[in-house]
Amino acid sequence: MDNATRSERSRNAALEAAIAIIARDGPGRLTLDAIARESGLSKGGVMHQFRTKEAVLKALLERQMAHFEEFSTDYMARVRATSANPNLATQLATVREAATSPNSAALALVAAMVENPNLMALPREREMRRMAAIREEAADPDLAMLRWAGAMGLLLSSLFGMSPLSKDEHQRLFGRLLDDAQWTGLERPAASRAAKSGAAPGAKAATRRKRA
Repeated sequence: MDNATRSERSRNAALEAAIAIIARDGPGRLTLDAIARESGLSKGGVMHQFRTKEAVLKALLERQMAHFEEFSTDYMARVRATSANPNLATQLATVREAATSPNSAALALVAAMVENPNLMALPREREMRRMAAIREEAADPDLAMLRWAGAMGLLLSSLFGMSPLSKDEHQRLFGRLLDDAQWTGLERPAASRAAKSGAAPGAKAATRRKRA
């Protein structure tokens, strides 16, 4: 085995150990010593890959984000031609995958947030771009955001051990969130929402321009 392959295996072993520790014991128990014990590597071997706990979390976050980015790309390719809201469908499916995957990206996100909130800048920027794409395609952007928020609520309540729902109930609710047919009748297109608020879209835009 060459040095590059050996180094890559050690790096992956350290990251797998880190996510196992976070899942089992919580992010507060993540240390370089704990990673060495969990992975079977020497502490020197761990430190050869990662000098600090923050470096471990950053690498773990990047790896998990790459994994779910690949999942999202593959899912989007499958639903782009058939779904009325492919960006929303992809985001909901990705959140469901994070919620049901053991040692998921969500754990890495929570650990990173606890250790250093600044590490959340990259995933936050990606989420903002995804939200913009969801709003752009939706007939009712508010309803699309509610569906997304519902999925995130299922994920976070499960992650923090606060959910009273069974796994089957979680899957059933995710299925309903993903089913466009169950939401079409509730959509209020932008023109309808503007009329109910007492102003036409053009009038609202003109008001915003005047204020600016």
